[in-house]
Amino acid sequence: MLDAAETQETLLEVNNIEVIYNHVILVLKGVSLNVPKGGITALLGGNGAGKTTTLKAISNLLHSERGEVTKGSIEFRGENVAESNPAALVQRGVIQVMEGRRCFEHLTVEENLLTGAYTRSDGKGAIADDLEMVYKYFPRLRERRKSQAGYTSGGEQQMVAMGRALMSRPECILLDEPSMGLAPQLVEQIFEIVKSVNENEGVTFLLAEQNTNVALRYAHYGYILESGRVVMDGPAAELRENPDVKEFYLGMSDDGRKSFRDVRSYRRRKRWLA
Repeated sequence: MLDAAETQETLLEVNNIEVIYNHVILVLKGVSLNVPKGGITALLGGNGAGKTTTLKAISNLLHSERGEVTKGSIEFRGENVAESNPAALVQRGVIQVMEGRRCFEHLTVEENLLTGAYTRSDGKGAIADDLEMVYKYFPRLRERRKSQAGYTSGGEQQMVAMGRALMSRPECILLDEPSMGLAPQLVEQIFEIVKSVNENEGVTFLLAEQNTNVALRYAHYGYILESGRVVMDGPAAELRENPDVKEFYLGMSDDGRKSFRDVRSYRRRKRWLA
C-alpha cells in the first residue's frame, strides 16, 4: 500500500501542459497532475475529456497522430522527458498500455509477453523469472500461453497487454481504459490484479478510466477531466463521497449525468479552471 513517505515523493509530474492536434485543435488546456511513487492515480472523465491524450503526451506518442505538447512540461524523476522518444521512456521505466489492448494477433500469448522484454539486457534467467511472475498474476495466460493471441477473449487480451508491460520491468505503467469492453466481473478481476501488482511489485500506475465507480475504489488519488481541463482532484476516498462526483459520475441522481458546467455549484468552484 501507499504510505506517508511515498506520498511525498513525486515520480511523474505534469505541469500546465497544452496539446494541439493538426496545429489548430486545442485538446488539453493547462493540465497539471502529480503521480506519487508507489501509488495508483486515476485520471477520470467521460469520452473525449482528454484522458488518452494526457497519457500519450506523457509517453510521447502524440506525433504519430499529428499532435504536440505546445506549453508546459512533463518530468519523470525530476527530469524533463517531453522530448524523449517512446523507446527511451520505456528504458527509463515508463510504459503505456494502449486503449483497445493492441496485441500482436498472429503471435502466441507467450510470444506477446516476451516482446515486452525486448529492450532488456539482464539475461534469459531474469526474463524467465518475470514470465513466471506474470503467470502468477494472470494464471489464465499460463493456460492459454500457446494460443494465438488474436483468438483469445477481450479479457485475456487485456491481460496479455498488461503482462507484456510488466515484462519490461516498468517503474510506472500508464494504463488506458482497462475496463473497456469487459464484463463487470472481469473489470473487477483486472483492477484486483492492478492492486496486487502495485502492492507487491511497487509498480506505480496512472490509469485513465471512464468507469469512475470502480477506479475510485482502487485508486489512491484521482483527477477528473472535462473538456481538456482538470475540474476536480483529491484523495479517492474523498472524491467517492463528494456530492457532485456522486451525482455526475457515480450515477447517484434521478436527473441523470450532467456536466459540472451545468450546475450552480460549478460557479462556486470555478477556481478549478483557473
